[in-house]
Amino acid sequence: MTESGIIGMVLILANLVVSYKGFKDKSFFDGHKFQVDKILIDKDYKRLVTSGFLHANWSHLIFNMISLYLFSSLLEQKVGVIYFMLIYFTSLVGGNLLALFVHKEHGDYAAIGASGAVCGIIFASIALFPKMGMGFIMLPISIPSWIYGLLYVGYSIYGIKSQKGNIGHEAHLGGALIGMLIAIVLHPNAMVENYITISIITIPTLIFIYLIVMKPHILLVDSYNFKNRKPALDMDHEYNENKVNQQKELDKLLDKISRKGIDGLSKKERQRLDRYSKDK
Repeated sequence: MTESGIIGMVLILANLVVSYKGFKDKSFFDGHKFQVDKILIDKDYKRLVTSGFLHANWSHLIFNMISLYLFSSLLEQKVGVIYFMLIYFTSLVGGNLLALFVHKEHGDYAAIGASGAVCGIIFASIALFPKMGMGFIMLPISIPSWIYGLLYVGYSIYGIKSQKGNIGHEAHLGGALIGMLIAIVLHPNAMVENYITISIITIPTLIFIYLIVMKPHILLVDSYNFKNRKPALDMDHEYNENKVNQQKELDKLLDKISRKGIDGLSKKERQRLDRYSKDK
């Protein structure tokens, strides 16, 4: 890491501190996560930023921070500290805004994670360094960055359309596109030198966003015609699934109490009830 990678390290530290606080403090976590109704109805717009510093678990946090570390130094050296931060935070907010638009009818939809911002950093790097190799953690494989970008965009579009897998594709895709566009604005010569690479990544992305806005009926996302399908959760907000499961178990315990009284609970059931009560 060069000296110019210091802001990347500051952002990594901030993610570690805030995420750890979220792991330990549920009220802090719930008060800063991305949630559609809290943003659209309560106008709590800070969540568009604060949610990007929360993570579902240590593995999710570490994966995002390793990705940020690998790309931050080179990009920061190229664009400078101020513009590096501009790319990071604009990609974060932009990715969340796209997710907000796609899920605007899902009031309970929640999300966390720095993935949109990290994708912005990665794709800005792809725009400026298309010949850079993209390696895979723990695998001796490397592919040109532009191939990685094309595959990533294709997978994200498929993921948004089909709601397959446990990945927040819309926030990732939105952040990636914004990061790349800002890099091009900052260094217009990149468009001349790397126009093929940039075009094969941005064109399908822009077409898909156009379809979201103008022809949403062709998509399979719930905000348009999704009444009988369960919305997909992503690794950025897998805590939602745990929350639902805990609520179901709590409802069963309360139902048993209403029928048999508190003495009707087993020792283990009482322990679970006590734990859920503390969480609440």
